[in-house]
Amino acid sequence: MAKLRGPHLSTPLTVLGSDRDALLRDDPGAVAPGEDARYLVTRAGAVCLREDEDGTLRAVLEEEDPRDGTRQPLVLLGRRDGMRVLAVEIEEPSPEIDVPGRDLRELRQVADLLAHSDADLAAAAVAMGFWHRSMRHCPQCGGALEAEMAGWVLRCREDGIEQFPRTDAAVIMAVRDGQDRLLLARNAHFPSRFHSVLAGFVEPGESLENAVAREVAEEVGVVVEEVEYVGSQPWPFPRSLMLGYRAWAPGAGELTLQEEEIAEARWYSREDLAAALEADEIALPGPASMGRALIDDWFGRSAQR
Repeated sequence: MAKLRGPHLSTPLTVLGSDRDALLRDDPGAVAPGEDARYLVTRAGAVCLREDEDGTLRAVLEEEDPRDGTRQPLVLLGRRDGMRVLAVEIEEPSPEIDVPGRDLRELRQVADLLAHSDADLAAAAVAMGFWHRSMRHCPQCGGALEAEMAGWVLRCREDGIEQFPRTDAAVIMAVRDGQDRLLLARNAHFPSRFHSVLAGFVEPGESLENAVAREVAEEVGVVVEEVEYVGSQPWPFPRSLMLGYRAWAPGAGELTLQEEEIAEARWYSREDLAAALEADEIALPGPASMGRALIDDWFGRSAQR
């Protein structure tokens, strides 16, 4: 089978490159202000961007340290054009931080418009910003945490225990029945027209394949007989890694929806989906998401009007 071409919120390793370890070993110099430092500002899932004439959004790398004397930690993302790129999560709006011309936009809302070369920077910066915002105290003793290793490690002042950024594994799957129809569902918490493939978090002690089968059985009462891994995507809202699968349920019967979780679900042929989109009966995820990539993979082309 053809391999899925993944969405463009890619891994930050393409930016960090092979010199990341050397840069981190040079901590605290790796995050020290200097002429070779550039700063990418984030706040609660928003990132500082500028818009090109064609509507493409690009990361704004500022030359001046935007913290204005505050203690927000800096996170080294890597080098670009010989410059160290440092992410900084700001707290609340202030005249010093929200200067005119800084355009903070919710990454989840504008990811489709990001330049591919900046998507990895933005994803890493937002994910690390969420982590630094939520991890303030040691989960063992409650002591204050201090940033080390260029912002990628937090160490407790009291017991010295290190804390590392958390990533939650989640599976997302395009389920097909014996007629090669695709299962689309609307989560009870989503807008009335928004439909996507099923997804869910991996539980402790569970394989990824078992997570696919369990989630499908729980949410719609369908037994999955075969799964195939097709790709992954970081999803920093706030800290997930989406693992995409094709799944087959050839003996699927009537759908049994999970109460308070799934509002509606049905099987779509390609003709059904095209007609529903044309009539504005449903809306699909944006093209920057793994869910949309899985739908397009089944559809055979971009599933849009």
